[in-house]
Amino acid sequence: MNDLLRSFVRALANAFHPRMLWLTFMPFAVATVAWGAILWFFWQTLTGAARNWLDGWALSSAMYRLFDSIGFSSLHAVIAPFFIVIMAIPLIVVTILLLIATLSMPAVIKLLTRRQYAALEMRRGGSWYGSLGHSVITTVVCLVLLVVTLPLWLIPPFFAIIPPVLWGWLTYRVMTYDALALHASAEERRAIVRRARWPLFGIGVISGLLGSLPTMLWAWSVWLLPLFPVVAAVTIWIYAFILVFSALWFAHYCLHALEHLRIETAAAALAPGGPGAPPEFRISG
Repeated sequence: MNDLLRSFVRALANAFHPRMLWLTFMPFAVATVAWGAILWFFWQTLTGAARNWLDGWALSSAMYRLFDSIGFSSLHAVIAPFFIVIMAIPLIVVTILLLIATLSMPAVIKLLTRRQYAALEMRRGGSWYGSLGHSVITTVVCLVLLVVTLPLWLIPPFFAIIPPVLWGWLTYRVMTYDALALHASAEERRAIVRRARWPLFGIGVISGLLGSLPTMLWAWSVWLLPLFPVVAAVTIWIYAFILVFSALWFAHYCLHALEHLRIETAAAALAPGGPGAPPEFRISG
């Protein structure tokens, strides 16, 4: 079976383990309370600023005229809240990603180690502080790229291409470090990331596409403002579940790749001609 598909099936089976479901609750609770408080106390300020900013755009004026022409003038009041939600979604998702990477991912790895990778030697090439620093730096770079490319989001087909690419890159960079921090040495982690970059990036992009499903639910809930808080809370939990599933997928793929790397390294060391690691190892995907 293809390594990507094998790791996907294993991750899906593990995602509904009671322990995994519990690990979705902590980042959900923290993100909901933190961002709920921010939006609650600053909602009027944020929507007012967004409305003033949007009023200066020719595109907004054209949109308002379109609404007036079809008899939906009441939609003027929804544009600014909709814009705030669209801008808040990436920040909330990044918050959940950082919480899962630094707090939930170690628990994911420990559970998988006990159940499926008990024989894999731990070489501890990463640390919790290394994970935090790596995650923060990678996130800052991603947010800068998000801001720089934001004008392109209004132009087809970039609005459908840029978010999954950015999210795929961010997820693969953050999750791969944490998936290998306990078991791989720093050299092994770099080798796996270098040689399996595209499969890992693919997992990140697919995770990003899965994350777009609750995003659409959240965005449409703005049109029904009384239901928005409930839908927002449900959506944040769905994000947390998808990211825990992504963590499992990355963990299975990376730990399986690490097993293969060590098998090939040991075989090369025993081969005629003396010890040494193979110049290349292959991971199907």
